[in-house]
Amino acid sequence: MSQDLNAQTMKPLTAAAKLGIFLPAAPEEFRSQPITRGDLEALRQNPPQWLSDLWTAGPFPRDVVARKLGVTNTALARNDVSDSMTQAEIDALSAEEPDWLKAERENYAEVQREAIRVKEKEEARRAQTNRPPKNR
Repeated sequence: MSQDLNAQTMKPLTAAAKLGIFLPAAPEEFRSQPITRGDLEALRQNPPQWLSDLWTAGPFPRDVVARKLGVTNTALARNDVSDSMTQAEIDALSAEEPDWLKAERENYAEVQREAIRVKEKEEARRAQTNRPPKNR
């Protein structure tokens, strides 16, 4: 990583979160020093093999695992799922689809539907209040 003294830097944990990778799986060079915004952009534009491998096979951090399984981070914690999983582990869990995963997916889908309903209702209310007054 470059060491431009004037560049804004971030902790490796922050950079890992922005890249969607599990920090302990990254190479020591990445984990041991601050990363500049330029370094981060360079990693995104031209990822080294280790980053491509992590994006493909994991292990993934909990937020990525939750997104891939279609549940929340809290659902994973509630059901004692580890903080990181590989793609193979995610695929195996999806194929097995235990009762808790089915229930959490249904709950998450219901929450999403409700959020959409509330948003549409709010948009309709705004549209009504933004109309010019009727002529009497």
